Amino acid sequence: MIFKGKVALVTGGSRGIGKAIALELASRGADIAFNYFRGHDSAVEAQREIEDLGVRCLKMKAHLGEKARIEEMFSLVKDEYGRLDFLINNAASGVQRTAAELDEKHWDWTIGINAKAPWLCSIEASKLMDDGGAIVNLTSEGSRRVLPNYFSVGTSKAALEAVTRYLAVEMAPAGIRVNAVSGGYVETRALEHFPNREEMLEAGRRTPAGRMVSSEDIAKVVAFLCGDEAQMIRGQVIVVDGGATLTAS
Repeated sequence: MIFKGKVALVTGGSRGIGKAIALELASRGADIAFNYFRGHDSAVEAQREIEDLGVRCLKMKAHLGEKARIEEMFSLVKDEYGRLDFLINNAASGVQRTAAELDEKHWDWTIGINAKAPWLCSIEASKLMDDGGAIVNLTSEGSRRVLPNYFSVGTSKAALEAVTRYLAVEMAPAGIRVNAVSGGYVETRALEHFPNREEMLEAGRRTPAGRMVSSEDIAKVVAFLCGDEAQMIRGQVIVVDGGATLTAS
C-alpha cells in the first residue's frame, strides 16, 4: 500500500484505460477521484470496484471542455479530500476524419479536450499539491506517426506532449513532476469509432512482445511515474507499445 494517504484524480476514469489506472492506484492504497461525461452506470460500477479495494472514491460528472466545470471539479476534490497528490490526464476525445474532411468545430472540440483541458487541470491540481506531486498525461503514438483518420487527435496529442515538457520545467520548483505515457493500440470502446478498427487491432497484436498492450500495462507504468522511484524522470514520454514502433511495418 505504497500510496496509502495519497489522493489521485483520474480524468475519464469510469472505463477503459482511465478505469484501469484508477483501479491500479487504488490497489496501491490511494484514495481516488474521477470524472466522467457520459455513461452514469459505468461510473457507478467503477466507483463500486474502487471502493471494494478499501479506499475512498469520489465520482464527478464534469465536462472538461469548459473551464468553469474544471474549476468546480477541483473544488469538489478539495472539499472531499483537502489535497491532491496525483493527477492523471486521461480523458480524451476527437473526430476520426482526415484534415480535408474535418470541420473547424471538430478541431476546436478535440484540441479543447485533449490539450487545453490537461493544461487547465494541471494548473488547478498544482494548487492542491502543497507537498509536491505527480502529473501524468496520456498521449499516443499518433502524435509522431501519421495514422489514418487521426489528424485532429494526433495533432492534439502532439500539443499535449509539448504541454508536458513545459509544465515539467515550470512546476519543478513546486516539487511537481510532469510526464506522459504513450500507449500502443489497446482494445477499448474508443476504437469502435475508428473506421479502420480491425486493421488497428491486427497491427496492435503484431508486437515484438508477442501480444497486444492491455489497459493494465499502461496503468502500471502510470503508477510507477507517480512513485518515488521516478523522482528524476521529468518531461518524458514513456512509450508502452510492446515494441511495435521499433519495426518497419
